[in-house]
Amino acid sequence: MRKRRKIITVSTAVAAAATLPLLMSPVVSAAVREDDDESSRMTRLYAPPPDRDSYRQVARLAWRGDFRDSAGLLSMVRTPQAVWYGDETPEQVERLVRRTTRSADWQGRLPVLALYNVPGRDCGSYSSGGADSLAEYEAWIDAVAAGIGDREVLIILEPDSLALLPSDCADASNAAQTAVEQQTVIEEQTTADEQTAADEQTAADGQSAADGQPAADGQPAAQEQPAAEESPTELPPLPDPGASTAPPTGSAAPGTGQEAAQTPGQQLPDALPAASETPAPKPPEVQEPAASEPSASQTPAPEPSTEQPGTLPELPPLPTPDPVTPEAGNSVDPDGLDTPVVEDPETAARYSEINYAVDVLTALGQTSVYLDAGHAGWHSVSSIVPRLIKAGIDRATGFALNVSHYQTDPDSTWYGRLISSCLAYADEGGDPEKCADQSWSRRHARRWLRAHAPDDPAGMKHYVTDTSRNGQGPWTPRDRHIDAQSWCNPPGRGLGRRPTTHTGDALMDAALWVKTPGESDGRCLRGTDGPLDPVRGTVNPEAGEWFPDQALELVRYADPAVKVFRRTAGR
Repeated sequence: MRKRRKIITVSTAVAAAATLPLLMSPVVSAAVREDDDESSRMTRLYAPPPDRDSYRQVARLAWRGDFRDSAGLLSMVRTPQAVWYGDETPEQVERLVRRTTRSADWQGRLPVLALYNVPGRDCGSYSSGGADSLAEYEAWIDAVAAGIGDREVLIILEPDSLALLPSDCADASNAAQTAVEQQTVIEEQTTADEQTAADEQTAADGQSAADGQPAADGQPAAQEQPAAEESPTELPPLPDPGASTAPPTGSAAPGTGQEAAQTPGQQLPDALPAASETPAPKPPEVQEPAASEPSASQTPAPEPSTEQPGTLPELPPLPTPDPVTPEAGNSVDPDGLDTPVVEDPETAARYSEINYAVDVLTALGQTSVYLDAGHAGWHSVSSIVPRLIKAGIDRATGFALNVSHYQTDPDSTWYGRLISSCLAYADEGGDPEKCADQSWSRRHARRWLRAHAPDDPAGMKHYVTDTSRNGQGPWTPRDRHIDAQSWCNPPGRGLGRRPTTHTGDALMDAALWVKTPGESDGRCLRGTDGPLDPVRGTVNPEAGEWFPDQALELVRYADPAVKVFRRTAGR
């Protein structure tokens, strides 16, 4: 009996292996590489081999007969995107980088490498790791350079390394600890109040008995009622796999945060069950900005009155710069004396690491290097520009925006223009504190640009943007009193603009898929004890692992929509 069962099992496996190519053939023929448009033929971008788990999901969908989702997912993973390196030894990274750059060179395509190994990366959060010291990091960068050689490469250098400095980590950690302590105090006070009320009630009951006055209906005169518990919010399911692949409609005005787009008649999961009455702090990750989490989405200040004088008025003051990072230079004390700002050793080391990488990689000749500049909902222009200057932007090709984030293309391009203009202004001796900011009204900002920005974009720093997951813009939960972690696997997001070097913007060198679409951002506990993500109702994969549910969402809500069928010849 056991032998017969083994024969049946082997036969089934052989039959499955034989029929899988036949089953996949309509999927493969239907799936369209997303770089097959005219624009990407300007500079063909390299598509690395897809994750094995992504192909397993494609095969499972095909077995179920869901050819549209299967073809869409296959099209997504075959689209040009960045190859990430970090945590490898110098010997390993040299070999891997050489393999990738040679493969791209043979295909006549430009590879995009995301280098992610800086010491203390991600403030020890979901994507923690990196080299242990400056010397170890320098050896790693030397190995990357040896693997590249004289081949043409585009490098995204250390995402979040400048927008999330070590000094930012300390402030975010303090904010989190303060919130925890405040919550503990509230809970202790609540317990004490309940105990006091119970003691008072006991004393009152004892007095009533002493007076010989029974309580009405044979019950004590007053009885403590338990506090009503709020029922947890029922978690809505993920989008139905059988639903239409059309993305939900939604729009956002340029320069503002975008509310989560929703399909008419379909409620996306956008709220969390509150863990407590006091909002928990947000972690120092890389998505949307707030006071304790620079990654939370900010809403720009309201625009001033539309009535403007005919001459250039005095520009409004900039918002208060980020207090979390001491910038180099002098600050004026109350007595009018210049007091130097002392920079912590970890932040000073971070700048040394980035400067070293810029010098080594740009010396290769055919390597374009873009530094981290966060995204439009994180730092003000006057905050990020000094960081870029100290990190060696003058020797780099430019800067990268929106890496692993969800800001819309209009917000990113406007932010990029302001940063590039401010860098040029500072290069001529101007004060970055006086630069136009993304929180200014467009009218005021354009007046500043006309007065101070160079006329020739060729003399300004260029930038690239990550459009891998911004098709529906940033996610904003309805309940703003919880730790939303809106940067972490937000629901209902979609693929954005397809990778291309033909952007139509003189300052924008490329729209890229830097973050690998379909890979998880982490467990996303959102202020709870876990292990479930309270928004999705599932345990999210670890950072960097394949996330099937999110991968399908990115395909279904993509804007522009994913092409899943090839156009018939002659049409």
